[in-house]
Amino acid sequence: MIEDRLEISLEGAPVQALLLRPDDIAYPGVIFLTDIWGIRPANIGMAAALAEKGFAVLMPNVFWRWSQIQPGGFDVQDQDEKMKRRHKLVAALTPAQQESDGAAYVDFLLRHAKGDKVGVVGHCFTGAMAVRTAAGAAGKVAAAASFHGGRLVTDQPDSPHLQLPRITARLYFGHAVEDTSMTPAQVETLEDALRDWRGAFQSEVYAGARHGWTVPGRDVYNELQAERAFEKQVELFDAALK
Repeated sequence: MIEDRLEISLEGAPVQALLLRPDDIAYPGVIFLTDIWGIRPANIGMAAALAEKGFAVLMPNVFWRWSQIQPGGFDVQDQDEKMKRRHKLVAALTPAQQESDGAAYVDFLLRHAKGDKVGVVGHCFTGAMAVRTAAGAAGKVAAAASFHGGRLVTDQPDSPHLQLPRITARLYFGHAVEDTSMTPAQVETLEDALRDWRGAFQSEVYAGARHGWTVPGRDVYNELQAERAFEKQVELFDAALK
């Protein structure tokens, strides 16, 4: 496994990123967007596992406006501080920035990967960013996936589900159960919008899987359902990119 540490120039600033691939040849590209707690060993391992399936996986520090990469990510133990930090991280990446940054990551990865399209996968807060990236870089994103993505449906005019008409990619949504950031009513609204969109999609709720279940080390980690989620994204990206 090759792991390169790179910098992407955005708004005149350097954005730290990792690029993982099985060896030094060209592979189809996938952008791996971390959950809100940023790049850390657990999700580097997730990205490496995906790379081993035959992909060049770009993991950018999506919260670069707030902080550089920290060795253990951005999470903290104190619950009050955790809540404050979560709000700061959310505020550090607006919907418009999610779309423009995502499009820049696509263009960067296309220079380092095989083919003229890439995939993108988001987790938690960045599930919505995966959707926005597919909209902002339509024609360059072949497939996008969201796992335990939050706020995919809002009452705002820039809600992720309202971006579907701009998207040409295949889409996959893996929802958590009892998720306050994506309630059953919101899932239903999203699926209604997906059916009206008439693109290729799959949307399902993972039984017994709580918000954040895909990331090893979290108290909500569900190994069985995390393995299933991994198989689903490999299936999606294999079909769309290879």
